[in-house]
Amino acid sequence: LHADMQKSRYEAGHIPGARFLDLNQLVWEGEPAWGTEMRPLSEIRNALEIAGVSMGQMIVLYSSNPLFAARAFMTLEVSGLRGSVSMLDGGLGAWQEDGREVSIESPVFGRGSIVLEAQDDILVSADWIHQRLADPNIALVDARPDDEYTGEDGGLGGTANPGHIPGAAQMYWEELVVSRQSPTVQGLERLTELYVSAGAEAGDTVVAYCMVGWRASFTYFAARLLGYETKFYDGSWRDWGTREDL
Repeated sequence: LHADMQKSRYEAGHIPGARFLDLNQLVWEGEPAWGTEMRPLSEIRNALEIAGVSMGQMIVLYSSNPLFAARAFMTLEVSGLRGSVSMLDGGLGAWQEDGREVSIESPVFGRGSIVLEAQDDILVSADWIHQRLADPNIALVDARPDDEYTGEDGGLGGTANPGHIPGAAQMYWEELVVSRQSPTVQGLERLTELYVSAGAEAGDTVVAYCMVGWRASFTYFAARLLGYETKFYDGSWRDWGTREDL
């Protein structure tokens, strides 16, 4: 599945046989509240079935933007497809760098049929985090860059209070890939070093967040790759930073 917000990018060139997954049907720009950046399960199922996905299939996600694929990966795991979804390392860029062909032909396929079941042990709320701020086995990881983490950005133009969740460690998501130009995932040894530096020891639970849940999706993916129990705060700082009760 070629995951993107714009079908024109898929039509300009994709992996032969790949189907388009419309990310607009998985996420939305709603009011900040935990979980609301993810669309209802019925809409996610419809998007997958339009892409021809059926029960029992292994789903391989990729995009020209690693955050698009990571966001789709996290969403599908929350939707009950853990174990049936993976990501193509490096995405379309790595595919092309290897000299592999791309196509502008859309494959012919029928509508799929799939059953989804939301996993309520992955998404967490601000209240869930607040109750566990002193828990040494919870590693809060902030995927934002320096100015957002420190609050020097002023709260992203006044849309939220500046700063970060108390006790959260900063690990900018781009540290997890070789480079922006070559977004292949760092080796497992380097990934482990990064997560341990962010306070995530073996056996800990990683909780990923950013501003609205895009960049943290890659943090979620890499933590899952390393075998951590991983949670996702979908509301992220846009939710936490506007609350008056925390």
